[in-house]
Amino acid sequence: MASNLKNAHDFRIDNFTNVTNVNPSADPLSRLEARIATGAIHDSDERCDAPKCHPETRVAVQNNLYRWIVEGDAEMEQPKKIKWMTGPAGTGKTAVMGSLADRCAKDGILGATFFFASWSSSIGRRRKTDFVTTVAYQLAQHREDLKNAISTAMEKNPTVLKKNLHVQMETLVLAPVREIVHRSEGPGLWGAIIVDGLDECEAEQYHDTTSTGPRATPTRTNAQDQLEILQVLQAASLDPCFPFRILIASRPERVFREFFDPDMNPSFAQKLDLNVEHNADADITLFLEAQFDLIRRRYHFPSSWPPSGTVRTLVENASGQFIYAATVIRLFDTGHREPPMALLEAILKMEATRKTSSNPLEQLDALYIRILESSPDPPLSVRWIYAIDLFSRSLRAPAFNINMLLQTDSVGNEAEHLLGNLHSLIQIPPHSDQTRTEYGFYHKSLLDFLGDPGRCGKLYVEESERMVFIWDAFVRACAKEGIAHSKVLHTPPSADWWVLLAIAHEQIYSLWNVFRVFHLSVRTVLNRF
Repeated sequence: MASNLKNAHDFRIDNFTNVTNVNPSADPLSRLEARIATGAIHDSDERCDAPKCHPETRVAVQNNLYRWIVEGDAEMEQPKKIKWMTGPAGTGKTAVMGSLADRCAKDGILGATFFFASWSSSIGRRRKTDFVTTVAYQLAQHREDLKNAISTAMEKNPTVLKKNLHVQMETLVLAPVREIVHRSEGPGLWGAIIVDGLDECEAEQYHDTTSTGPRATPTRTNAQDQLEILQVLQAASLDPCFPFRILIASRPERVFREFFDPDMNPSFAQKLDLNVEHNADADITLFLEAQFDLIRRRYHFPSSWPPSGTVRTLVENASGQFIYAATVIRLFDTGHREPPMALLEAILKMEATRKTSSNPLEQLDALYIRILESSPDPPLSVRWIYAIDLFSRSLRAPAFNINMLLQTDSVGNEAEHLLGNLHSLIQIPPHSDQTRTEYGFYHKSLLDFLGDPGRCGKLYVEESERMVFIWDAFVRACAKEGIAHSKVLHTPPSADWWVLLAIAHEQIYSLWNVFRVFHLSVRTVLNRF
């Protein structure tokens, strides 16, 4: 078999996933660009379907944040340069941050953005590794003099890309900024740095986490890496020359509550809690009315549709959760098998899974349960979702490869059979694009729901059961008739039908990672017993 790497040089293979150019003679900014998470930038192609605020909604929130960016605390001797926006899952944090980033970019005051996403197939959006480099690269595009200063810093410190985040921030951001501030005679340097979804940053592991015994290295937690990023940003904000305002959005997890506690650390601007300070009911009402108007026109329904009180009921059910309203509307946009009128009637008649008013997610949970139970085999569909999440988080496996592993018939269309009614929850690529496009999830709250037995009830699947499901699929793949033992992967001879089919679709790197991640996951589970 011909090698795709023939005559290649000056590269490094990291964990079988990334090929990185390490040619020391390359342009400094090109080397920096090779270490950025492009998908995390607000206007990246990966975020083309990212949520944005519906017109005329969340106006007060956006104006509040924009005003702080532009005016800040000018009357204070030491301006507070970091502000935290928080709220539960589904309250529209990412939509607000995305719309705000667009506004700042349009007005020329956007320094940098980073949108973390734990569901993303791009590892750079899930880890801290490329955070500072991505911010620095965007700041280099902000002003020509800053670009030159950052380029010089890269040239003088060729190993900075291998340093920790604190050193990277000092070398690639703070030192160049100080240089510009001290010698600049033109307009002052300022702008916004927007960081969204920091609670979705996953821990970077530097050692083998599957080893056991007295010499085993403790596993880093997500909170540790999230705290490290917070501390790096705080250190930057306390530098007198640092001219940017940093806006951070996350769920109210413990690490953020403790870090932004005003009694413990008064150096931050007053937090903005979407769930407390801004009643979303009016915005959700506006959104639903506009969407139902479009649906009514699309299907030529009478002006009396939807029935009186429909929007009010849905707003009450949403409990401030924009994700509930968005999911309801998405049901009508994804070709659901029920007629629109019957579908709306069924949604309005739904009963929450738990009869308690203290749970603001009960209606969202009820909606998720109803959608999942519309699948011909809900338990099996949930297992597919778990497997899709595993492979999407661990590698960039296209839908085609995942289907080949999970379906019982290699020539059938089990994926469409199981997931066909779940398009409002899962981003399922068209059949013609599945060899090069990954599955995706519209919102992380679906995985949170499935991971909580108290919320998803009988749909809950234990982690050991999830791995057994994937293991059974792997054994089933190996039982297929094949040819000779593969020279590419160390797999049983009868697994070659899968290997060769994937290679024919030019997905060697992805297939390799399916095996690698699967075996690592099995080892992790088995080591617990």
